[in-house]
Amino acid sequence: MKLIDPHQRKLSYLRISITDRCNLRCMYCQPGKLSPKLNHEDILSYEELLHIVKIGVDLGIDKIRVTGGEPLVRKGVYGFLEKLVRFPGIRDVSLTTNGVLLKHHAKEIRDAGIRRINISLDTLKPERFKTITGLDVFQNVWDGIQTVAGLGFSPIKINTVAMRGVNDDELVDIARLSLTRPFHFRFIEYMPIGSDAENAATPLLTPEIQACLTQAIGPLEPIQNGCLDGPARRFRFADAIGEIGFISAMSHHFCGTCNRLRLTASGQLRSCLLSDRQDDIKTPLRNGATDPEIADIFRESVRHKAMAHTLSSSQAFRVNSRMAGIGG
Repeated sequence: MKLIDPHQRKLSYLRISITDRCNLRCMYCQPGKLSPKLNHEDILSYEELLHIVKIGVDLGIDKIRVTGGEPLVRKGVYGFLEKLVRFPGIRDVSLTTNGVLLKHHAKEIRDAGIRRINISLDTLKPERFKTITGLDVFQNVWDGIQTVAGLGFSPIKINTVAMRGVNDDELVDIARLSLTRPFHFRFIEYMPIGSDAENAATPLLTPEIQACLTQAIGPLEPIQNGCLDGPARRFRFADAIGEIGFISAMSHHFCGTCNRLRLTASGQLRSCLLSDRQDDIKTPLRNGATDPEIADIFRESVRHKAMAHTLSSSQAFRVNSRMAGIGG
């Protein structure tokens, strides 16, 4: 039986967080006090992750994205990526990273078989980068982007969380890079996730961003999404080498086409990023549950996948789990 939820969405995409540790502390991911990190024994081993992936593939999972925390800080990650890429039944494996370690490890990622990569970059200003992330390593990230471009990674997606009063004055400059660079620049609406998340009274939403870019640079031409694309709505400026995308979780729910499940580093299966509901898969696995029993946990998670999230900039409801613990 494939993973089909009560709303007839077929779930075929699994995002795997392999660690809750990160070498940055971004204001939208780990705001407020530092949360305690998982002990080593509380994190799923690579062998356990591959076991869960095998069961997922039997249920129709064919696309994997590896996330964190920052996945490149976990020892042994390149061997794990290689095993995922070679896994029978998986047609696509990609990686999300903050880019800090890319410059020196891009070849290892490429040798593992990864070609699709997402890199977080919320500003082009080094000082502001330090303010947003807590570390003065903008140049490391920028050099890493150039390195993966030189090694032939494609697509290279540059993710920018749009925040009013933080980086809104740079969005045009970031978008303008698509005219001369073959990257996918994606603007993500800020989502108030976490009990101590920043309260954005006037959130910066896609319609405003799009209008600003159009006025400053020119009309945006729509691009048809491909079969491996996520929720971003894709556009291109006339004669641009790269493209622009908008991920509009707050202003334009894409829940109706969501095909994703998330596996946290602590072994919790989540059917929605913007919900605190999760199903424990680690404990049964370590207690000797059979593959059919683990498959039932997948099905149970899918059975509770809501038609749409209830997170809204105008509501008091929040997701209490931190982004760093979910895996994005």
